[in-house]
Amino acid sequence: MRRFSISVYAALAVSVLSALVTSAHSQTLLRDAEIEQYLEDYANPLFVAAGLDPNAVEIYLIGDQSLNAFVTAGLKVFVHTGLITAADNPNQIEGVLAHETGHLAGGHQQRGSEAMAQASRPAMLSLVLGAIAVAAGSPEAGMSIMGLGQNIALGEFLAYNQGQESAADQAAVTYLEQVGHSGEGLVEFFSKLSNRQLLTAYKIDPYLQTHPLAIKRMNRLRDRVASQTHAEVTDSEEAMFRLKMIQAKILGFVSDPYTTLRQYPLSDQTPPARYARAVAYYRSSRLEDALKETNRLIEFQPENPFFQELKGQMLFEHGKIAESVEPHRRSVELAPQYALLKINLARALVALEKEETTNEAVTILRTALQMEPRNSFGWSELARAEAFLGDEAEASLAQAQAYFAVGNYPGAHRFASRARDLLEVGTPEHLQALDIVVASEEEAYEAMNRRERRR
Repeated sequence: MRRFSISVYAALAVSVLSALVTSAHSQTLLRDAEIEQYLEDYANPLFVAAGLDPNAVEIYLIGDQSLNAFVTAGLKVFVHTGLITAADNPNQIEGVLAHETGHLAGGHQQRGSEAMAQASRPAMLSLVLGAIAVAAGSPEAGMSIMGLGQNIALGEFLAYNQGQESAADQAAVTYLEQVGHSGEGLVEFFSKLSNRQLLTAYKIDPYLQTHPLAIKRMNRLRDRVASQTHAEVTDSEEAMFRLKMIQAKILGFVSDPYTTLRQYPLSDQTPPARYARAVAYYRSSRLEDALKETNRLIEFQPENPFFQELKGQMLFEHGKIAESVEPHRRSVELAPQYALLKINLARALVALEKEETTNEAVTILRTALQMEPRNSFGWSELARAEAFLGDEAEASLAQAQAYFAVGNYPGAHRFASRARDLLEVGTPEHLQALDIVVASEEEAYEAMNRRERRR
């Protein structure tokens, strides 16, 4: 498991255009309370402006240094770390979040699926006609018909998708105006994209771009943004500083440590540079140097819970378990609203392998899991704690929850069945075990049917 304070809980597989165009790749989901809060602080007002419930929208951080963000069905927003580190100011990130909010509010995910189905019809017809031509003794004509139909289908879908992108742009400017911020960041972001496309898109058919060329979108937006009441609003010094701190933290974790140390040399004594070096030293097993930089950050901002969290993580992962408890506990005292900080503290308490601290960890974990019921890492830690305390039934139930949260339905079924047999009939825990047994059977059956349909 890879961690920032960032923790990785799962891999995300993304496939595009179904059978028409397949471009699947695995990406790493990261968890970090500080960065998640940063994104939510900008996104939540935009969700409200769009008429969405912020509590219903989930934001995920992807460990990928490409400049990208996207949404999926179920009100899920995915932001690449590369988008954050490439931003020149917070308004650029806010502009992209506003654009993605436009997709959510417009229901583009569902409509895109319908458009994909509609676009697939010419492709299917061309396959039938092409097969007839091949059977009639004209294989070249048959292949041409098949290819033509697939190109028409792809063109129809991409044309529809381009319309959605433009609609999301216009909605983004509206939302930004409603929250009193400028749309200039969105224009600046498109400028970045257009500069990159000028380097890579020579002789590429624009219709084969899943998004309209950024320079065309930028030109459409520039005049509208300039006419908005808040067009001249800029980011405050505090907002710029916060972004630099977030960027330094991400680069410390995702870049090679030696690259980070060159980018943030010792001659740079600013807090962002210290943050980046602290992480780079920690990842290079230079614990003494890492702690020195982290302690300076704590002196700079004693009430910052994320510096305490980082210190606890460094100590824990270098085997100094007992020493890690105090900074982890301090992080929770400073910011009790973050489930991830509670889980980090509980993990350290369980690792002490003492009955007293493990009982405390169980209490903390149950509180954290009420806040984040689908946190598989938290459930796994609870299973470990209950097992240490000798409660096989509760340990099995917690492990079933952990497996179910990540979609391991056979594992969830196995441990939930064990918990069901061990728990007292009629108790809330016994009913939870029964629910997981039934739900995991249903999910496993659906997964089997999906595999059969793909054959």
